[in-house]
Amino acid sequence: MRTHTSRLLAVAVVAALAATAAPATAATAAPAPTVTAATASDPFYRYTGSRPLASYAPGTVLNTRTLPYHLVGLPTPVTAVQLLYRTTDAQGRPAANVTTVVRSLTGDGSKAVSYQSFYDSLDPEDGPSRAIAGDLSLGGLIPNVEALFLAPLLLQGYNLVIPDTEGQTADFAAGPEYATNTLDSIRAATGSAETGMNADTSFALMGYSGGAIATNWAAALAPSYAPEVNAKLVGFAEGGLLVDPAHNLRYVDGSLVWSGVIPMAIIGVSRSFGIDLKPYLNEYGLTVYQELQRGSIIDALGHYPGLTWKKLAKPQYADPNSVPAFLDAVNRVNLGSAPTPTIPGYVAQGNGGVLEGTFSHHPGIGTGDGVMVAGDVRALARRYCATGNGAIAYQQFDPLSHFGVPVVWAPLALGWINDRFAGRPAPSDCGRIPAGNALDPEKPAPAS
Repeated sequence: MRTHTSRLLAVAVVAALAATAAPATAATAAPAPTVTAATASDPFYRYTGSRPLASYAPGTVLNTRTLPYHLVGLPTPVTAVQLLYRTTDAQGRPAANVTTVVRSLTGDGSKAVSYQSFYDSLDPEDGPSRAIAGDLSLGGLIPNVEALFLAPLLLQGYNLVIPDTEGQTADFAAGPEYATNTLDSIRAATGSAETGMNADTSFALMGYSGGAIATNWAAALAPSYAPEVNAKLVGFAEGGLLVDPAHNLRYVDGSLVWSGVIPMAIIGVSRSFGIDLKPYLNEYGLTVYQELQRGSIIDALGHYPGLTWKKLAKPQYADPNSVPAFLDAVNRVNLGSAPTPTIPGYVAQGNGGVLEGTFSHHPGIGTGDGVMVAGDVRALARRYCATGNGAIAYQQFDPLSHFGVPVVWAPLALGWINDRFAGRPAPSDCGRIPAGNALDPEKPAPAS
């Protein structure tokens, strides 16, 4: 984005944020020294304590700082509180992560929204906490644009908690890790005196696209991983959801805009689960793999039109199911195999993918919004209804693509969240959701 355009965007959003958010009050503990920018060497992101990280309970606050909320690198009058906290990565290991809290001027700290960003990146520098701290990167423009979604929430009196869902190594698309980062972020936010929240604060989960991955996985894993957090959740609102990654890879295979997510998924899976997929790639595949090692969704969209798995893989691995490690990983991040959330949910999904250059209509997969498969989302919503959660609202916007749905989804999600906090009965579309796809685990295929 050009500097002039960036500044215009900042000016457009600053007024709304500044009018609705307040700095930490004088009654809280003294904040750490103000920091004006985050960099790759920023010591705040590193845990340097003498105790082993594993000795801390998940959600424990390890460090705290306050700083101005930045938009496209420009400081605003809004104050943000950032927390370094203990969490768990995709392989079950203790990890440190960062979340950001913005307090509403009109709220009393009794209600909050955990907003999961769709920053989709393989570069840790693109996380929302770094953008908020002033470190502007190409991929970090997405968290800046999302400020347009955040201002209305602050106006409604909600405190905001914005975790770096991918963790500090940018484990792209690792749904279970997105969940632990999100749930432990809520634990940290309610355990810090500087955020104005406590164990009695109620939360809603909200996110679109990559943020929906974190939102849904957090809702699904909360009862087992963080039952005390689950008890304070009033519901989850999401749109543009990734359900079965194996289906999505086939859906975007050869598409004009979204095919770049194929190498992003290869890298993300490799990094998240500690596996090496390079031996299965051909020379061109290795070139793309290196190009996107720290790439964001902005680097991938439209940059590899017509790209397919076969163009990246060695001939004998033309079927991705012939790669055992990859097959195991994609099955582990299939939401169809995850538990059913116990809280109400609002799920929105587009189906106009042809508008974004995705024309495929494979048997058992069907159509979608350009990157997310509508039949998978319907199937997941129906599964939740059939397994004990009757408070699932589902909307499918057939004419809209992935980029178009947020315009209508965001205000609808806000209204739905307001109703949950008001204690109104959650609406249900159970019994009216059209049939979807099978979400069974993928079966192995032989190498040719």
